[in-house]
Amino acid sequence: MIESTAAIDENAHWVDALTGIGLGDEARAPAPDLALFFASPLYPDLPNLVDQAFRRSAASVMVGCSGHGVIGLSREVEGGPALSLLNLMLPGTELYPKHIEQEEVAGLRSPAQWREWLGAPADRVNACLVFSDPFTLDTEDLINSLAAAYPDRPIMGGLASGMPERRGTWLFLNDEVYRSGAVVVGIGGAYTLRAVVAQGAMPIGRPWTVTAVQRNVIQTLGGRPALDVLHETLESLPADLRQRASRNLLTGLAMDEGKEQLAQGDFVIRNLVGVDPDAKAIAIGAMPQVGETLQFQIRDADAADEDLRRQLAAAREHLGTTEVPGALLCTCNGRGVGLFGTADHDAKAVAESLGTVPLAGFFCNGEIGPVGGKVYLHGFTASLALFV
Repeated sequence: MIESTAAIDENAHWVDALTGIGLGDEARAPAPDLALFFASPLYPDLPNLVDQAFRRSAASVMVGCSGHGVIGLSREVEGGPALSLLNLMLPGTELYPKHIEQEEVAGLRSPAQWREWLGAPADRVNACLVFSDPFTLDTEDLINSLAAAYPDRPIMGGLASGMPERRGTWLFLNDEVYRSGAVVVGIGGAYTLRAVVAQGAMPIGRPWTVTAVQRNVIQTLGGRPALDVLHETLESLPADLRQRASRNLLTGLAMDEGKEQLAQGDFVIRNLVGVDPDAKAIAIGAMPQVGETLQFQIRDADAADEDLRRQLAAAREHLGTTEVPGALLCTCNGRGVGLFGTADHDAKAVAESLGTVPLAGFFCNGEIGPVGGKVYLHGFTASLALFV
């Protein structure tokens, strides 16, 4: 059986970087069924770069996006020029690639319309990959619609990232580059995806019920002013933890309201985006509802490392002798060196747990992956999709 391959290259000139990942002047042989391709936005002329990559890969389908950082086997390149490529040999697989804009997302109303758009009935799709632009598309609406059309299927991927000082990203589908919307690939036939989703935050204080909210502004928690609850939560922490929390404060919304004891991994992590001292309210990067459970969180390297290694160990045990021809790693821009203090953390953890499984990925503006059978758009998370 012909094996899948992966490569990453940091050459500042993209012609040489293409050669470095195995895409010289000649078309690749044998041709992969699916190529996942990620590129730094620092390279000039991305449309030409993507066109050359698709032509030389000879892949049946090539998808990917720009990433402020790109990932390969045991390596993460943040903030510098780099290309990453995963050539997947997936015999017996059916692929349904599409690009979509926000207007189409809003116009497709029913699961049947979504299946017609993708061109695949429910029983022909085992999983979906999604790469989206965070500035022009409502990704949560997209993945929820796909989940309704293809229930109980893993939906994985991430929000593309670009240069921090500029608004905008690039999405790749075969030889085309898009500056808006999303790229979706339905995966059917012989292969599907197994998800490993690990968070980078640790709960602090206690859970609270949202009791008054307007859009993303929470006015009261447990019937008390939300800002008072936040101040009391911080004051209750030990001095060293309080200092860390002041620089790394986040919020978490419980994914399962029926769970009695909430712990790390039970929350969808969202940014705390502002406070209103006069109204004693807080604003978060989500639209919570009255009755939802919120717990404050802090970005924490030790907790992130522990959760990732725990999730990888569970996946390895579950897989047993199952072949994994390749993997996609989508990790948050808030992880990497900025969180762990050293490079390559998540990529190395995957390699240490799963061995030399060919891998590619990128640093995201948000990560897509299922938890407890429901798909979420996460933050500060490492979302690993294993092809099985």
